[in-house]
Amino acid sequence: MSIADRVRYPEFLSRVMTAEEAAALIPHGVNVGMSGFTGAGYPKALPQAIAARAKAEHAQGKPYKINVWTGASTAAECDGVMAEAHALGQRLPFNTDPIARKAVNSGEIDFIDMHLSHVAQHAWFGFLGHMNIAVIEVLGVTADGLLIPSTAVGNNKTWLEIADKVILEVNTKPPARMEGMHDIYYGTAIPPRRMPINMTHADDRIGDAYLKVDPAKVVAVVETHKGDRDNVFATPDENSQRIAGYIIDFLAHEMKMGRLPKEMLPIQSGVGNVANAVLAGLLTGPFENLLGFTEVLQDGMLDLLRAGKMSKASATSISLSAAAYKDFEDNIDFYRERIILRPQEISNHPELVRRLGIIAMNSMIEADIYGNINSTHVMGTGMMNGIGGSGDFARNGYLSFFVTPSVAKDGKISCIVPMCSHVDHTEHDTQIIVTEQGLADLRGLSPKQRAQVIIDKCAHPDYRAQLQDYFDRSRQQGAQHTPHILTEALSWHQRFMDKGDMRS
Repeated sequence: MSIADRVRYPEFLSRVMTAEEAAALIPHGVNVGMSGFTGAGYPKALPQAIAARAKAEHAQGKPYKINVWTGASTAAECDGVMAEAHALGQRLPFNTDPIARKAVNSGEIDFIDMHLSHVAQHAWFGFLGHMNIAVIEVLGVTADGLLIPSTAVGNNKTWLEIADKVILEVNTKPPARMEGMHDIYYGTAIPPRRMPINMTHADDRIGDAYLKVDPAKVVAVVETHKGDRDNVFATPDENSQRIAGYIIDFLAHEMKMGRLPKEMLPIQSGVGNVANAVLAGLLTGPFENLLGFTEVLQDGMLDLLRAGKMSKASATSISLSAAAYKDFEDNIDFYRERIILRPQEISNHPELVRRLGIIAMNSMIEADIYGNINSTHVMGTGMMNGIGGSGDFARNGYLSFFVTPSVAKDGKISCIVPMCSHVDHTEHDTQIIVTEQGLADLRGLSPKQRAQVIIDKCAHPDYRAQLQDYFDRSRQQGAQHTPHILTEALSWHQRFMDKGDMRS
């Protein structure tokens, strides 16, 4: 399929050019809004051309860096190549690329870690500065000049609205029959002119199937024919299966107790193997007619849709393994009727999360004995990926789970610690913590009660006595609402830094 088949708006065909020619339109120092959300829908050609330009400019002793805003993470051929070429000055709001991560933690890239629901509105408010250029992947352009969204919507709607200029990457690789899968809501506004979003069910369609752009803004159209990055989801290991089992048993119990409706509430699932294990558990669980309301649709939700266990899934991105993506392509007509892709302003909207009663499941790096959660920083200072959308769902979800194996680094790190080395979600936002050791239901408990339940249910046996000793001694001094020994609270992390092992 040629670009002329995908670009049915004649005016744009005259602006088709190479990625190198388009990259020449992006000067040093500008703010660039790029498409992309969790390895899907990111530009494939422009970032590599930008990296090549940066290397050429640097070789001549000239500065060249741009500031890049996206929906979430992209891929090695986007973040990775630009970071390797030292072409990134500022980056927000999320990153998973190891080369970019190294540059963030060395101080080369100014990384801004943000709640994903905040990004578009902060850009609209002008809090982030002025957007000069948007680089957006689309599947095509209609005869009326409307844009057919790709495998991720993310913040593309906002970038197209606020950028001075737009470069379109038309990707002819994803199936054209995705057209109609998207639901782009144009009812958001800046306060005080905001109106309620007319959505009461996770599968409501409230917008248009296309993105809009002022044709005068489009300065370049670049053709690509390349798939998104392949995500690799390992077969769930024993720990992941145990975590999934605890969650499914808990949901069944909540339903039996009348705290969950029999038809279940919509499910949000973070990215990763534990999340996919939970979804795999739901496949054989007692629940029917499930709904998904999440950020990223992974293999597990595709399985639930195909099996008829889930009726509809709403997300902002499709991020799949190679095998799952082939199934998606081969059965695109089936999935188009059951998948709704929205802007992340909607998929992560805190008010919608609360209104719809989302059951949220997200991963963490560590939790402390009182339920504070660290989702982002290794040993308190090293950025891993970012907070993503976990905060949007944790504070507002009907039920909110944080999950992790109880230990890391072959048992040298406990993921349950006296005090978190960095806090992304306070104890006030944490309802349920789950490790392979057990599930701690923290609802309705005081801090000291929470601490005992977390130690008993979630800590690894190698660290349980050590945690109990810290907690017992902390209760012998100072105020007794949230007891701590400040001289020891972060000593576990320091011990690991000094000796490579948290165990005393």
